Amino acid sequence: MAPFTITYFAVRGRCGALRIMLSDQGQEWKEIVMNFEDWMKGDLKATCVFDQLPKFEDGDIVLYQSNAMLRHLGRKFGAYGSNDTQASLIDMMNDGVEDLRLKYLKLIYQEYDTGKEQYIKDLPNHLSKFEAVFAKNKSGFLVGNKISFADYNLFDLLLNHRVLCSSCLDSFPALKSFVDTMSARPKIKAFLDSDDYKKLPINGNGKQ
Repeated sequence: MAPFTITYFAVRGRCGALRIMLSDQGQEWKEIVMNFEDWMKGDLKATCVFDQLPKFEDGDIVLYQSNAMLRHLGRKFGAYGSNDTQASLIDMMNDGVEDLRLKYLKLIYQEYDTGKEQYIKDLPNHLSKFEAVFAKNKSGFLVGNKISFADYNLFDLLLNHRVLCSSCLDSFPALKSFVDTMSARPKIKAFLDSDDYKKLPINGNGKQ
């Protein structure tokens, strides 16, 4: 029996980074796929702390909020820095990833038809912040010299952005190297090449 269970819709969405992290850490998990009609009946929704999915189960631990799930796995698998200072910096970087993800989600679900051109035009201003961090750290990771949950989160978001705009990393060599290196990690590569990954749309409304 798989030690972890993800309950979510048939979409990469908020579980993209989580699945990539579990794969890279050599973990197996069970997926409970919720369709929208069943979700709208409200039975499962009524049991969710914040009335939303994803839901993540690790034994007796039940978590909601995707970033809490990433932090949980970060602690569990040693992907939360080597000391308290690094942990705080990883938190900071992950919050920066979340800021960009919220902008991306606003575009996808609210402004895609009217705001895509402007979003792509503004994107370098956001990516440059992460480029500067990688250029300074030199390790290939956001913080310290080993992978953290924030790296998985940024990687997933950058994959989404490369679908949105295939050339978006062309002016950011450190970010491009990061994505290439992460994509080549054997367990991540195997997951990204799998039908389980490829069959899932990036977002729930078909926009990408």
